[in-house]
Amino acid sequence: MAHNHSHSHEHGDVSNLGIAFGLNFAFTIIELLGGLLTNSVAIISDAVHDFGDSFSLAMAWYFQRLSKKGSTANYSYGYKRFSLLGAFVNSLVLLVGSIFVLSEAVPRLFSPQQPNAQGMFLLAIVGVLVNGIAVLKTKKGKSINERVVSLHLLEDVLGWLAVLVGSALMYFFDLPVIDPLLSIVISVFVLVNVFRNLKSALRIMLQGTPAAVERQHIVEKMKRLDEVEGIHDLHLWSMDEECNIATIHVKLKTALPMDRLAVLKQQIRRLLADENVQHATIEFETAEEDCTLDCCSPQEGG
Repeated sequence: MAHNHSHSHEHGDVSNLGIAFGLNFAFTIIELLGGLLTNSVAIISDAVHDFGDSFSLAMAWYFQRLSKKGSTANYSYGYKRFSLLGAFVNSLVLLVGSIFVLSEAVPRLFSPQQPNAQGMFLLAIVGVLVNGIAVLKTKKGKSINERVVSLHLLEDVLGWLAVLVGSALMYFFDLPVIDPLLSIVISVFVLVNVFRNLKSALRIMLQGTPAAVERQHIVEKMKRLDEVEGIHDLHLWSMDEECNIATIHVKLKTALPMDRLAVLKQQIRRLLADENVQHATIEFETAEEDCTLDCCSPQEGG
């Protein structure tokens, strides 16, 4: 029964991403046409942002399915890290699109054009509804893909709320400069998040220590174990911000039989699990052993 529930949940994840993609992409086309018809650079800028989100949803849907593949001869850890490729491509799309929008919006600050405020207002209502439904479809997701996509879609809802308020102001007051101002704010907000996502993705790809893992805390807790003389060669990295991995050399005070080593190994795995490390490779050494480290393994204090 539990297996069926898990399978159903995974299928639901993929289905929800597919529905969210369909809604977002269809509205992006409407939004782009609406932006051209209403002469609103703010709506066009949000259409570019939504196109990036549509691309992100498509990539998330594809990689959600692909990530279910297990270990292969070519990819011994499986396909989880392929999602980072989607993050890079999506960030590139958003980066180029936002720069293009800024190049169009900044000149309009000095010579603003009057957009169709009523048309902007109607599009904004539809935008809030469509993106709101997409957020509801993805907000309960467990995967990193769904969480990131849900955040992007929530940003869209907030952006459309800003357009809604801005168009209402322009309808009652002669303030066409609000349109390019909204466009610039949306684009800058997107760019800030693009660089933030790129920073996180690069940290993972360069095998930096996961932000959620306290390395020194792990070292201190392991040294408290009765059988442990010291540790070294501790490496921590993440596959996808969800699955954190560790490899470690544990120096023992005295040689232990296999059954005692098995118990100690389980203790260490539980300790690492408490520190948000899901997978660990542990190597035991006696005090007399000389562990020769290679160029990738600088000496650790132990």
